[in-house]
Amino acid sequence: MRDYLAWRMAFGITTPSTNTVVQPEYDDMRPPGVTNHLGRMVIPDLQIRTNEDFDESIRLIDAALEPAVASVMDCRPNAFILGISALSVWGGTPQWGEDLKKRIRAVAKSDIPVAIACDAVVEALKRHGVKKKIAVMEPYYPSIEPRLKGVLGPHGYEIVRFNHMRGKNPTSYSVLTARDMIQALKSIDGDDIEAIVQFGANLPMAKLADEAERWLDKPVISVNVATYWHACRMNGIDDKLYGFTQLFSRF
Repeated sequence: MRDYLAWRMAFGITTPSTNTVVQPEYDDMRPPGVTNHLGRMVIPDLQIRTNEDFDESIRLIDAALEPAVASVMDCRPNAFILGISALSVWGGTPQWGEDLKKRIRAVAKSDIPVAIACDAVVEALKRHGVKKKIAVMEPYYPSIEPRLKGVLGPHGYEIVRFNHMRGKNPTSYSVLTARDMIQALKSIDGDDIEAIVQFGANLPMAKLADEAERWLDKPVISVNVATYWHACRMNGIDDKLYGFTQLFSRF
């Protein structure tokens, strides 16, 4: 037993200070005996109008990684989750994700298990048997495209379409309606794709993705669901959870 509440697992998590979705969605998926402990990657709520503005926001998040990880490690978590998806692909290669995990472990001064979004999405697509063609929606700008293609392409996935929802500042990513997200999903769906991936950890899609799988009749990979599911499974927590897509209820 690790401690009274976290008798199975204590996750250390970092997410940007502007993010209001990771904490509640992760807590909604938390199995018995598992606790979540957040540290914030402190960034300003920048006005974003262009690719360059968006790129600067990710640069600031990247610079805030180590201090946030250090603050979380004070509670001695058993495993770590990076609660931001864009940073996990920002280098545009699978090696970038491996280097991110090394940076986190260097701060932790241990070989702590680390779950990141790009690994989680790839594993989710594999579990669903998705062979190649997918579409992606996110709250970002077009400069994310080569990064996502560079990370998913080596695993055999072709991104047929994107929907860049172009949030005007990081906090605005979560200020939208179910209709906004439904329209974004439908805009990239089609018979030519096998699955839809929702990227962007501040886009509140966990429960809506579960509904969307029923009316689109294909996997809808919500990045927060995939990342938390991946963190659980890689640490031996195999509980099935209903209401958070087939990923959590079947695999």
